[in-house]
Amino acid sequence: MLPVGAVLIAATHLLVERYRWQMVPAYAVTAVLVLVWLVQRAGPVRPVSGMVVAGAVALGVIGLVLSTALPVVVPSFRFPEPSGPHRIGTLTYHWHDETRAEVLTSAPGDHREVMVQVWYPASPDPEAPRAPYMREQGALANWLAWLLRLRIPQWLSRPLDSVITNAVAAAPLAATDPTYPVLLFMQGLSGFRQMNTFQVEELVSHGYVVAAIDQPYAAAAMSFPDGRQVLGLGKRVMWPLIQQSLEPSTPPPELNGRPLPEGIIPYLARDAVFVLDRLADLNEADPNGVLTGALDLSRAGVFGVSLGGITAPEACHLDPRFRACMAMEAPIPAEVVTAGLEQPTLLLIGDVETMRAAGWAEEGITQHHTNMRSLYENLGGSGYYVVTNGMYHLNLTDAPLLLRAPFTALGLLGPIDVERAHGIVNAYTVAFFDKHLRGLPAPPLDAGTRPYREIDVEARPESRGWGPD
Repeated sequence: MLPVGAVLIAATHLLVERYRWQMVPAYAVTAVLVLVWLVQRAGPVRPVSGMVVAGAVALGVIGLVLSTALPVVVPSFRFPEPSGPHRIGTLTYHWHDETRAEVLTSAPGDHREVMVQVWYPASPDPEAPRAPYMREQGALANWLAWLLRLRIPQWLSRPLDSVITNAVAAAPLAATDPTYPVLLFMQGLSGFRQMNTFQVEELVSHGYVVAAIDQPYAAAAMSFPDGRQVLGLGKRVMWPLIQQSLEPSTPPPELNGRPLPEGIIPYLARDAVFVLDRLADLNEADPNGVLTGALDLSRAGVFGVSLGGITAPEACHLDPRFRACMAMEAPIPAEVVTAGLEQPTLLLIGDVETMRAAGWAEEGITQHHTNMRSLYENLGGSGYYVVTNGMYHLNLTDAPLLLRAPFTALGLLGPIDVERAHGIVNAYTVAFFDKHLRGLPAPPLDAGTRPYREIDVEARPESRGWGPD
């Protein structure tokens, strides 16, 4: 009766977890076993040759191997429960900036527009369905292709689109506090707004509203509500424009016949300023009726990873309404290094030897460490220089959760366990914003403490005039 049990298990899986292409070999093995069982039940089976038996055994072994390997290599998973007391709600908005031309396209009439996903503390509802990780198949496929340097078809990423988060779409706002501090998350190059969901959900569970921006043409791919899809320009086009912001040169690079002497970073940073303005409007009247009056924009901060870590300090340089800044493993724009920042700033970067082990070019290592160190030494107020020993670049994102086995096999993940790496990032993220936006104790940042053996922290004196009122 084991084949009957296999059918029942498969049916339960399809009802509860839905179809997964990684499970196709398991479906096939189950179907074959049931077919053989039915044939046997129908009457005596005619003898078959040894070659046929050997072929059947070989196919069976291949089916069993694939049934085991595919779900391991390309897993379907659920994000770990965050540690804070709040549940999580999420909403998505489409905003136009009619004051800015779109410089990343050649169409003269284009204006800048962004997609913004907002996560917020929500009232608990254990029965409410959890929101999927993402629906933009192209974004995830393009990001994975960029990470792996391979051409990956969109259908390969489709099962990952159905990964479940801890958020509930349009959930009622938590009534724990009258208002909540606001953070903006800036994505990496060829990334997407959800790429640090592990970090975003942890912050929201501790009482923050987090808005993540999908930046057209810098993101891997994105979709607008009217069905338009925008593919990222990729590193070949974007990197010279990024470098111009880091180390300006003459003549400046051009895009679509337009010279960009500032590079592209100030332009991308103005997305953050624009979104902060729109969040102020949202606080006055949320069309969804959820966030009206809930946003404390006097306690706003910004953080980002990679390209987002370059853009976040630039946003703080442009707009003092951002009262705290966190940049993860990213060189800093030249004008920001020169001017410094008055806002409390946390700079997180891997150690030199780990970056070498991860395959970084020496010039990239030097640029990252030199720029981040220079900004740290030029800060006008409090700051933290946090070195993560043994943590690779992708450990700062959701990537290890998406494809842990292939990323590990390709040497893209560091020696630190993924869960521990994410735990460390979350601990320092929450501590930093708690201290400088909420005035709460932050033990991981206290002088003389070292709660994680992998982390070295340097701290500058406390700032004056910044932080919670």
